Amino acid sequence: MASIGYFLSCEQFGPKELIDQARRAEDAGFQRLWISDHFHPWNDEQGQSPFVWGVIGALSEATSLPVTTAVTCPTFRIHPAIIAQAAATAAVQLDGRFVLGVGSGEALNEHVLADHWPSIGVRLEMLEEAIEIIRLLHEGEEISHHGTYYEVQEAKIYTRPEQPVPIYVSGFGAQAVELAGRIGDGLCTTMPDSDLLRVFREAGGEGKPTQAGTKVCWDRDKERALETAHRIWGNEALPGQLAQTLPRPRDFMDAHSLVPREAIRESMTCGDDPEKHVAQIQEYVDAGLDEVYVQQIGPDLDGFFDAWSKEVLPTFH
Repeated sequence: MASIGYFLSCEQFGPKELIDQARRAEDAGFQRLWISDHFHPWNDEQGQSPFVWGVIGALSEATSLPVTTAVTCPTFRIHPAIIAQAAATAAVQLDGRFVLGVGSGEALNEHVLADHWPSIGVRLEMLEEAIEIIRLLHEGEEISHHGTYYEVQEAKIYTRPEQPVPIYVSGFGAQAVELAGRIGDGLCTTMPDSDLLRVFREAGGEGKPTQAGTKVCWDRDKERALETAHRIWGNEALPGQLAQTLPRPRDFMDAHSLVPREAIRESMTCGDDPEKHVAQIQEYVDAGLDEVYVQQIGPDLDGFFDAWSKEVLPTFH
């Protein structure tokens, strides 16, 4: 049986709101937490972007649930040696209940230091080297690394958990999923795609945990829910590589205007029908994912957590 967690959106909510949602999620019966790591929101309607490592520190005092970053990019905006230190501290704060989810990133967040945005093949090479550095530093020895993309000089992390931090790798296409299977301790994705899961397992991921995130907009009025979901998260339905290549929130706002409401209606549950909420999660369970995380988009958090605790989560527990 899959484990159902709650997805904390750093693009849509401020730090205090995220901590409140985490507490509510634990009280409602959610078993885990996912938290996004962004410099920018996808668009101005989302409107937030707290620093994820500060929020994780607060989460460690507010909840007993495990936490995964979904996902951190350790290659451009922040050097992998610094991510290694941040992840080690988070794992200590959370008593080992921390997973570092990593990915190759989006220009939206990673262009802010004026770095060149390379092809996906180069970004995955950088990610592989970054993971190597993080793992070396988590072993606790002083290291120097002179690689293709990164230099580390006489660095040692002193505050570390008893066990190395698990590193799950994000994947949406075959190339990234193969890398995740080969070097990751698990997989992060957003799609209930059994074919990609097969690629992951055949590449070396057999027996490793798989996670996926999804979104719903719970509201008593399903048309209002659809309007809210389309206005705030219309970028979810953008095709191709736009999510990886557009550099600014206002570019996503422009592209968002091309997304019809029906595309959002088809991609996420909007409204209060518990059977539809269950069915959305069941797609991920049927695909073979081990952990599924759901974000509530709409403002009625009371209604969402009450309905899910009584009518949705019991189906999967």
